[in-house]
Amino acid sequence: MNCIFCEIIQGKRRGHFIYQDETHVGFLDKYPIDYGHALFLPRAHFEKVTDMTPDDVGNLFSKIPKIAKAIIKITNADAFSMAQNNGRAAKQIVPHVHVHIIPRFNDRETLWTKRDIGNDDELKVLAEKIRNCI
Repeated sequence: MNCIFCEIIQGKRRGHFIYQDETHVGFLDKYPIDYGHALFLPRAHFEKVTDMTPDDVGNLFSKIPKIAKAIIKITNADAFSMAQNNGRAAKQIVPHVHVHIIPRFNDRETLWTKRDIGNDDELKVLAEKIRNCI
């Protein structure tokens, strides 16, 4: 099985990590919907949330408030969106459970489908700031 997120977790691909512990990681989305868009996911590979135990799901979601607060603080966002897709028909592009945490700003209209490739140096600095805030 080839999983981009597993390869990022294993260090085989570059990831701009904002959080890491024994069971979960967070890193910036390479194709962000808006500035500071991050993904939070279990280290263990699960394709869909329905493949996880209730405890696994609870552990995943219980850490999101801490991550989201740091992202909001560092990006000066006014709010955030959170999304978790399951299966290709639901627009899950990478088949590894992950939660999108997307900062939102009152002064701009960001389309959900608009994606830009982040500048690697900018992502590195932003990831460090969020990591230090957590």
